[in-house]
Amino acid sequence: MDDETKNHIEMVNAAISRRSAFALAGKFGLGAAGLASGLAGAGLAGGVSAARAADSSPGLPKKPYKFHFVCHVTLDQFFTPTVYGIQDACAAFGCSYQWTGSQKNVVSEMVSAMQTAIAQKSDGIAVCLVDPTAFDAATDMAAQAGIPVVAFNADVPVGSPNKRLSYVGQPLYQSGYNSALKWLKLIPKGGHVMLSIGVPGSLNTQPRLDGYIQAIKDSNSGVTYDVVNTGPDPATEISRVESYYLSHKNVNGLFGTGGSDTYACGFVSNKYGLVKGGGAVAGFDLFPQTLDFIKAGDVNFTTDQQAYLQGFLPVQQMYLYKLSGGLVGPANSDTSQAYVTKDNVDAYVGKSRFEGRSDIEPT
Repeated sequence: MDDETKNHIEMVNAAISRRSAFALAGKFGLGAAGLASGLAGAGLAGGVSAARAADSSPGLPKKPYKFHFVCHVTLDQFFTPTVYGIQDACAAFGCSYQWTGSQKNVVSEMVSAMQTAIAQKSDGIAVCLVDPTAFDAATDMAAQAGIPVVAFNADVPVGSPNKRLSYVGQPLYQSGYNSALKWLKLIPKGGHVMLSIGVPGSLNTQPRLDGYIQAIKDSNSGVTYDVVNTGPDPATEISRVESYYLSHKNVNGLFGTGGSDTYACGFVSNKYGLVKGGGAVAGFDLFPQTLDFIKAGDVNFTTDQQAYLQGFLPVQQMYLYKLSGGLVGPANSDTSQAYVTKDNVDAYVGKSRFEGRSDIEPT
C-alpha cells in the first residue's frame, strides 16, 4: 500500500471518528465545545474551530430583496396561511413581497404578472405553474435576467423544459392516489361516486383527479364514477355539486380535488345527510367550513398540504439563492400529506396563524 493510499485511509477514519464522537455527544447530552477540546487533543478537531466560531455569529443578514408571488386564485381563502408564511419569512430576512396573478385562474393574467415582475427587476418570482407550457417563455426570460423562479402549489409535469429551480408543495398525483385509497375503503364494491374538479386541466388539481381515477382502476372494486366540472367560484361549486347529488341520490360518495369544491361536497353532505346516512365525503385543504363539517360528522377527512410552508419556504429559498450568489440552490420541498379526521380536527380549528384562522403572530 503506497503512502498516498495510507494517508487517504487515515483521513477517512478520522472523519468517521469525528462523526461517531459527535453522535455520541448528542446522545449523552455533551456540549460540542467540551467535546471539541477533547478531540483537538487527539488530533480530530478538523472543522470544529469554525463551528465554534459560528456559535457567536450574528446570523444571516437582513436584505431588502423584493419577491413576487404569482397565484392563480389570489383571493382564495386557501392562500391566507400562504400569505402569512410569506409575511413571516420576509420579516425574518428583511425582504418584501407583492402578491399578484389572477383572481379566477386566467393563465394569461398570470403570465402578464410574471412579465411585469421581470420588468421591475424582481429579486425572485414564485409562481403556481397551473399550465404545462404557458409559463415556459416567461420563466426563460426570468432566468436570462438572473431572476430565480420557484414553483409553489402547482408544478409542471416531469420532463418539462420549464426552467423553474424548484417546486414547493404537495406531490399532487400521489396525494390524489393516496387519498382515494383511503376513501375507497368507505365505498361498497360496485358503488358509484362523484369526483369534482374546479378547473379541468389545471395543474394544481388535475393530477389529484388523475390519481383518484387510477386508484379506482387499481382497486378492482367495481366502483364507477362521474367527473363534475364545478368551476372556480365557491357559489357555483355548491350549486353544481348539489345539482348532481339531487339527480343521483344513489351516489355513495362525493370527493373534491381542491379546497372550495371539497367545501361544496361537505355543504351538500351537511344539508342532505350523506355521510350520516352511510355515504362518504373527502377531499383537500383546510377551509374552516370543511373543518367544521368534519367536526359535525358530515365530512370523513380532508388532506392538509401545509399552505403556510408554501409561502414561507419559497421566500427562504429565493433569499438564500440571492444571498449566496446562486451557490445555495432552491430544492424541491414536499409539504406533506397529513389527514384531518374527526379524531384530530380539534388541533386544527383553533385560532392559528399557521392555518390561516388568525392574523396574530405566535409568541
